[in-house]
Amino acid sequence: MNISIIVGSLRKESYNKKIAEFLIKKFGGNHNLEIVPIDKLPLFNEDIEEEPPAEVIQFKKKLKDSDGVIFVSPEYNHSIPGGLKNALDWCSRVDRVLVRKPTFIIGASNGNVGTARCQSHLVQVLNSPGLMTLNMPNTHVLIPNVQDDFDEEGNFTNERTINYFDKIMTRFVQWIEKNRD
Repeated sequence: MNISIIVGSLRKESYNKKIAEFLIKKFGGNHNLEIVPIDKLPLFNEDIEEEPPAEVIQFKKKLKDSDGVIFVSPEYNHSIPGGLKNALDWCSRVDRVLVRKPTFIIGASNGNVGTARCQSHLVQVLNSPGLMTLNMPNTHVLIPNVQDDFDEEGNFTNERTINYFDKIMTRFVQWIEKNRD
């Protein structure tokens, strides 16, 4: 099973990127998990949507070829990071590669609230007519105070969340299988 991971943060040492890398290490033996980067995507522009740059074509092809997509994102100013929103705008036009694609959302923050507001907004965007993803219901993976969840070597150590990832990844694979066309 091919599962794409989109990290909402562009920061090199992003905690959310580290969570995505952890998922690849932990579950990569069972499934093909790959981070699909968004940092090279130009700003969405309707003037070039019919003939987009190569970066956009490659990005959308990876998502189209995936069986499901995991979003791992921080919260910026109580909402979705701009880079992630831009990537979704590209996906919502022309070939609309995320329509009926199974998805789920994870978010890590160094605050107490986690990424609840971002996730709420992201679900709204994913449900929009141009995207219409099949976001896995009743699933909110909120990781607050994430800076405390890594050891000195950068390993993710939050056992409670790691155990939850075991359950949620099993559920996500079932969600993907249930929604295959």
